[in-house]
Amino acid sequence: MKKTVTRLADGRELLYFDSRDPREDAARDAVDRRPLDPVASASEVRRDPLLDESVAIASHRQGRIYHPPADSCPLCPSTARWQSEIPAADYEVAVFENRFPSLSGADGRCEVVCFTSDHRASFADLGEERAALVLDAWTDRTAELSARPGVEQVYCFENRGAEIGVTLAHPHGQIYAFPFTTPRTATMLRNAAAHRARTGRNLFDDVLERERGAERVVLAGEHWTAFVPYAARWPYEVHLYPHRRVADLTGLGEGARTEFPRLYLELLRRFDRIFGTGEPPTPYVAAWHQAPVTGADRQEFALHLELFTVRRASGKLKYLAGTESGMGAFMNDVSPESAADRLREVASS
Repeated sequence: MKKTVTRLADGRELLYFDSRDPREDAARDAVDRRPLDPVASASEVRRDPLLDESVAIASHRQGRIYHPPADSCPLCPSTARWQSEIPAADYEVAVFENRFPSLSGADGRCEVVCFTSDHRASFADLGEERAALVLDAWTDRTAELSARPGVEQVYCFENRGAEIGVTLAHPHGQIYAFPFTTPRTATMLRNAAAHRARTGRNLFDDVLERERGAERVVLAGEHWTAFVPYAARWPYEVHLYPHRRVADLTGLGEGARTEFPRLYLELLRRFDRIFGTGEPPTPYVAAWHQAPVTGADRQEFALHLELFTVRRASGKLKYLAGTESGMGAFMNDVSPESAADRLREVASS
C-alpha cells in the first residue's frame, strides 16, 4: 500500500491510497484550484446529564450537498468541466477531511473515504485487492487519528442507500474521530467488566464461542466468523468477528487481513440478494466497533463489524417505532434463525 498526502484548496487534508507506486501516476500531483473559502464549522459537544451521554451539535451541516446529479458528484475524479473534492483524474481509494463535519477542531475530526472512482459501483462490486486496500486505509486512519490529542475513539463506517439517509450516491464511507467514548461502546465495556468480575472470562470471547456453535452462523473462515446475533435488533443483522480478539484494526494479524476481503465481499453480495433480483440495492449500515484509544479496559474490548439493513421485506422498510425511538427497546419482526437461513440460501455458487 502506498499513501500520498496533499491538501485541498481550503487547507483540508487529502490522502490517496494506491496498490501501486503513486510516483508512476502524475495525477497524484494534480492541484485543487477551486476558489474555496476556509472551512467554517461550528460544531460543539454537549453532555446530556440524564443519560450521561455526549451529543454533537453541528448546525452548519444544514447547508451540505444534497443528492447532486451524477455529473456534479463531489466524490468523482475531477474533469476539465467539473472540479470535485478529488483533483486527480482517477484514483483507487481516496480519503479527505469532510467539508461539512459533525466533529471538528478540539471536538474531533470527520473524514470521507471513497472506495472507488466508479460512481456507479458499490463496495460489493470491488475486487479483493481493492477491498484489501480499503482495509489498509481504515487501519492507517485508525492509527493516525488515535494518536491525535483529544481523540477517544475512532469509528469507521459505511452508510449505503437513500433509505439510510445517504445524500451522496457515490460509493463511500466515513471515519469519525470522537472526543468521547460513544454510548454503545461504553455500555459494552461496562458489561464486559461485570462479566469479567462475575466469571473471570472475557465477555466478547464467550459470545463468539457461543455463536460459533449456534445455528445462526452465516459464513466462517479460518480467521473470521459471521453470524446473526441471538438478540438481533434489525431484521437482517450480521456480526463479523476475528477469531483472535484485538482492540482495533491495527491489531489484526496477517492471516485475518488476508482473509477479510473475500468474506466481507461475500457478505455484502448476499445482502444484495436477500430480497431478490428485482429489488433496488439493499440499504445497509456497516459499522466497525473499535476500543477506545485509552483506558485500562481497552484490551477487554473486541474489534468487530456489524452489518445491518433497514429493509425488513421486499418493498418494506423497518421504521423505528415509538418503543425503539423513544425507549431504545427494539422489536424485531424477523427471527434471527430465519435471517441466518436466508443469508445462507443466497450464498454465491
